[in-house]
This record gives sequence, C-alpha cells and structure tokens, in this order.
Amino acid sequence: MSLHDNWPPGTGRVVLPETDSTLDEARRRFGDLASPLWVLALNQTAARGRRGRPWVHPAGNFAATYVAPMHADPRLLALRSFTVSLALHDALVGLTGRAEPFSLKWPNDLLLNGGKLAGILLETMSRGGRAAGLSIGIGVNLAQAPGAEAVEARALRPVSLLDELGARITPEELLDALAPAFAHWEGVLVREGFVAVRDAWMARAARVGQPVTARFGTHELTGIFETVDAEGQLVLSADGTRHAIAAADIHFGA
Repeated sequence: MSLHDNWPPGTGRVVLPETDSTLDEARRRFGDLASPLWVLALNQTAARGRRGRPWVHPAGNFAATYVAPMHADPRLLALRSFTVSLALHDALVGLTGRAEPFSLKWPNDLLLNGGKLAGILLETMSRGGRAAGLSIGIGVNLAQAPGAEAVEARALRPVSLLDELGARITPEELLDALAPAFAHWEGVLVREGFVAVRDAWMARAARVGQPVTARFGTHELTGIFETVDAEGQLVLSADGTRHAIAAADIHFGA
C-alpha cells in the first residue's frame, strides 16, 4: 500500500523544505486555486499564531495550512475550527494508539496531558472583496516545545509529543493521517450539520463542568464551562446567568 493511498481525492499536497509561513504561502497560491490544497513546510521563518503573535517552529515540528475555495457565510466558515480540531485529535490518537492524554480546548487548541500541543488559526480568503475561501493554519509540537518564556502569562505550558509520550512522528506522517481525518469530519459537517460535529467535539473537550476564565482585552468573565452552542460559541454559567461567547482567550481555573 502506498503511503498516500488514503489521501482525499481531489485534494492537492505540497511539501516545502522552507517558507516564511504556510498561511502566507497558501494566500499566495489562492488566486488560481480551484480545489483544496494542503501546504506543509518543514521549516518556517516567519510563522504566526492568533492575533499576529509569533509561533515558534523548532526543527521536526509540524506546520501546515489547508486552503480551499468555499462560498459560505463567514460564521459557517469559522465552524471549521471544530472539524480540524477533531481531525487533528483523531489523527494523533491513531498514530500514537493513545486517546486518554489528548483533549480539545475551545476554540482551537489541542492539549496533551493538560499542556498545549497544537494551535489552529483560521483566516478568511477573499476574491474581489468578498469571502471566497478559507485557510486553516496548524502548528503541532511534534519534536520540541517552546520554553515558558515564549508564551503569555497564564497560558498553558507548551508540550511536545516526543517529550510527553516518547512518540517520534514526522510532519509528513502526521499530514498523511490528518488530511483524510479532516475530509471525514468535513463530510460529517456537510451531511449531518454542526450538531453532530459539536457533539463529537464536546466528547473530547477539556474542563467541561469546571471553571474557566474568558478574557476580552482588559475584561474577564469567570464561569462554569457548560457547553458549545449551535453557533460554536462557548457557553459559560456565571452568577446564575448563561453567557454565550463568540471569541475570547480562555484560561483554565477561576
């Protein structure tokens, strides 16, 4: 069996020795793109995370972007953070044979033994001033994790797959597991709607029923993480009131 036998039909695959950022590489390629494409880089020189924060990319770590033309409401495009989170979770469970150490953190992180293993960043792609597609950047600490000094205060400790589980997985191996897993969850979203995706995500979620703090700039709200609603918003219960949160930085604990 070929290494790529499970690769999703009609989806492109590019592996680059180096680029500035796979998100930027995907944006450059989007103009002529007619079908989905995965772009994997073995090294990034200008990687970034949410809100323009730098993303450290040591050798051996995973950095890839999925980019595809999609004509949909931006709110629907944003639900792909759940399908790709599920795909990344399932791909790593399949590669390591371990399910119990992995969990998902709203809106777009994958945890391993309670530490941050991976981050996901969605960017809407435009043509002619209108939303015409989506790129999903994914970074996974396969071989090395950045030091505590590289993350913000109160952020979860970065961890690597190698240090935590002793598992040696190459970026190409992860890509070959991730692409079909993502195609599967995309199919679930299209056929069954977001409720099925949400239920699967909640089954893998961290800290359900426990206190979390949502930070919006200088404002914070602490409450019990109840669920994710039909729009993908985090639902917190605080002082007898349920709050639906569309976007925030989430910190665990009160």
